[in-house]
Amino acid sequence: MEKGLIMNSEQSVREKHNEYLFDAVKNFYKEPLVITDGKGFHVYDCNGEKYLDFFGGILTVSVGHANDEVNAAAIAQIDRLTHISSLYPTVPVVELAERLSNTAPGNLEKVFFNASGTEADETAVMLAQLYTGNSELIALRHGYSGRSILAQSLTGHSTWRALPTQVSAVKHAVSPYCYRCPINLDYPDCGIACANDVEDLIKTTTTGNIAGILAEPIQGVGGFITPPDEYFGIVADIVRNHGGIFISDEVQTGFGRTGKTWGIEHSKVEPDIITVAKGIANGMPLAAVITTKDISETLKKSSISTFGGNPVSCAAANSTIEIINRDNLKENAEKMGIILMDGLKKIQSEHKEIIGDLRGKGLMIGIELVKDETNKDRTPNPAAVDILMEETKKRGLLIGRGGLYGNCVRIAPALNIGKEEIYECLSIISKSFKSFN
Repeated sequence: MEKGLIMNSEQSVREKHNEYLFDAVKNFYKEPLVITDGKGFHVYDCNGEKYLDFFGGILTVSVGHANDEVNAAAIAQIDRLTHISSLYPTVPVVELAERLSNTAPGNLEKVFFNASGTEADETAVMLAQLYTGNSELIALRHGYSGRSILAQSLTGHSTWRALPTQVSAVKHAVSPYCYRCPINLDYPDCGIACANDVEDLIKTTTTGNIAGILAEPIQGVGGFITPPDEYFGIVADIVRNHGGIFISDEVQTGFGRTGKTWGIEHSKVEPDIITVAKGIANGMPLAAVITTKDISETLKKSSISTFGGNPVSCAAANSTIEIINRDNLKENAEKMGIILMDGLKKIQSEHKEIIGDLRGKGLMIGIELVKDETNKDRTPNPAAVDILMEETKKRGLLIGRGGLYGNCVRIAPALNIGKEEIYECLSIISKSFKSFN
């Protein structure tokens, strides 16, 4: 072993993380956990401490850590072929493409594989521009699309933008953020004014002819901002009237996470393109773009993604999706999500001051913490999230955070989670809030 690579303690790992990784690579908690193992709904640190994982690697672990079936599929593929690139057809790639085509909404039937959600969003935008012949794009404030130059320009979230907007063709519409309505109206009396504002945005900041809109059905990094179900139907009509297409970014909401196969289904909108990643392969790196035959055919130049459609990741994805469908996990996500939300509402009733908003669908639930909701002081309270996360960690529960202000708790366990784990999570959260007093 190379000199200096021996790490025999949790502290030494933290120190070497700080020494060798970019400072921008942040960890959760004052003393970050060094996670070494995971099984089912739990992960373990290097000291053997056990934690109930309710964030799942940022919504990637769909069917539990180290799932035996998924692991077996991946290992079997590793033993046969680890990588060959998209220059050659492989059985796992073709099987997965067919599976995605049969699962996708509407007439989406053609698949292009990538290695990350960022790449998928980039591909989708390119297709929209090629298909429509237009270049301007609509994105949403508080949205997140990834780390590339284009993806950062699409992102409406200053925390994650390292550079000023580099792609001038991107225009940002107001977010359907009902708790913090950007135009100071109240749902449902507002008439979904935030959706109608897209019309004005197009007419005043673009040529009037756009390539389309890329939007998350529920804004993930934005703090699980959940629009009214009517919102996207209105927006899709506006976008299409101006020559554009509708891209549903299902990187976080796809594969049953919201209680439906696709998050956009709650809006009864058929997208022209969907992008998928994260939960598709239970943690293995994989992403895809799924679109119509007509749209796919506008990409006439040769195209390749070296690691997109890696056979091992595709084998894992095939197994993951099979488990989700076989075990009715989208239905389970809906049922467990109701139990989780009901329990959180009870906790909210006991802590009305600090818990400003509860939102989400299925097993994608956000808790927004504020200074004093009882006195209508909705000043974001990221310090409270700091305390809550430390308290839940102390009691053996891992949760996520997000939001523009860092004041939103994000809860997203595996789709096969059960009542026992849901109640354990609720008990820990309840005890952790009581420690504030």
